[in-house]
Amino acid sequence: MTPANPFLRLDYEPAFQSLGDDYFDPVAAAEFPMHQLRFRNDHLLPKLGLDPAAVCDDDFVAAFGQFVGREPLLAMRYHGYQFGEYNPRLGDGRGFLYGQVRGQDGVLYDLATKGSGQTPYSRNGDGRLTLKGGVREVLATEMLDRLGVNTSRTLSLIETGEKLWRGDEPSPTRSSVIVRMGASHIRFGTFERLHYLKRPDLIDRLLAHVLETYYGHWAGDRDWKAKLYAELVERVARLCAQWMVAGFCHAVLNTDNMLITGQSFDYGPYAFIPTYDLQFTAAYFDYYGRYAYGNQPTICRLNLELLQRPLEMVMPVADLEAGLERFPEQYAQEYRRLMAARLGFEHLAEAEADDLVEATVQFLAVSQTPYHAFFAKLRSHFAPSWRDRPEDYASDRPFWVGPADSNPQGETLAYWGKWCEVYGRILQQQSDQDLAAVADQLQRANPLITIVRPEIERVWEAIDQADDWQPFAELLRAIGS
Repeated sequence: MTPANPFLRLDYEPAFQSLGDDYFDPVAAAEFPMHQLRFRNDHLLPKLGLDPAAVCDDDFVAAFGQFVGREPLLAMRYHGYQFGEYNPRLGDGRGFLYGQVRGQDGVLYDLATKGSGQTPYSRNGDGRLTLKGGVREVLATEMLDRLGVNTSRTLSLIETGEKLWRGDEPSPTRSSVIVRMGASHIRFGTFERLHYLKRPDLIDRLLAHVLETYYGHWAGDRDWKAKLYAELVERVARLCAQWMVAGFCHAVLNTDNMLITGQSFDYGPYAFIPTYDLQFTAAYFDYYGRYAYGNQPTICRLNLELLQRPLEMVMPVADLEAGLERFPEQYAQEYRRLMAARLGFEHLAEAEADDLVEATVQFLAVSQTPYHAFFAKLRSHFAPSWRDRPEDYASDRPFWVGPADSNPQGETLAYWGKWCEVYGRILQQQSDQDLAAVADQLQRANPLITIVRPEIERVWEAIDQADDWQPFAELLRAIGS
């Protein structure tokens, strides 16, 4: 590293640090035996005001693997409801807030680690992240971003040369550290800890910080607390709709994994659904399906309701109840809008969008055709001629359904016919210019590939067995398509 490391020349703001040490602990990073940069996200550097060509790999390693020249590093304190049970023994156990930087877009971005060593909150853990876990997080953040989900991003992945033992991976396994970039790491559980400690003064201070930093448009409004919470509810409703339309199951929607900005982050045992199945669970330890794909709207609303407990210490209950009341409507509206967009339509009337979304979901659920492949096929094969020649797609049911079709003469055929009827009716209302817009929208909304588990395992097998990173790089390029 030279003194000119561009990451050390960034203008870091002490926004969270200025709250005082009731909210964090200064910590030291682990010293690793190896630092091999495996991924750098050059797409994010311009947001930080950096030219990718002026940032070398050694700069990433020095800043985000060796952690040279940057302090304080802050382990954030929080509690949380984990699978419905309150846990007061949480906090950043294998990561810290590296720094906060004002982006070129005016957003205050957190740079935070995962796998950077033990902290006071590690509880008997080693504070490390497996390399497979790091690879999975990179893939999750890039895939979700491509699908339009409001997500944190991965800035870097560095392999660190240690052998780790895990119960859910063949061990010993390789180690890594990542740096994520996102809009805040203040969690619902950050407030829940202060409620547990009976400190309304600290809740008030934290809420004022959240207002100033992330909801500044409500500053000066006498009802800012009510409006901040109501906007958070709306943001979470939108996020949940984004997950559902993306076919994404987060798997661990504890309150310590939900952010006060309504952004998605922290990807452990997540999965993208292979087929439309509301009971699909991603985590092997979710024995009762609490965080199943179809339960995510219910859990998000429940977590917003749990957040009311600490907020009740500093604002009227009626304001909180009024803010939460609109969640079902906000979620339904956003789900309808986003699903229609994946089908090519941005400006459908509500009734038409409802008909189209219902027909699509029913067909996907009954046929069990691969969820993501359906949208990719629609993107690849849509043609403006469909408006006048519906038989060009309606007659090719085996292509759309694929090998999952186990009931060709029963419900699948009926629901395929219903989908074709609704889609065709809407297409007939489109002008030539509208049809060109449909084609463009299908390209924007639907990547050609989505990382279902076999894709991730294929990439990891190449890395694990042959240290071959080419499939990883190729998959990242495909995600961007």
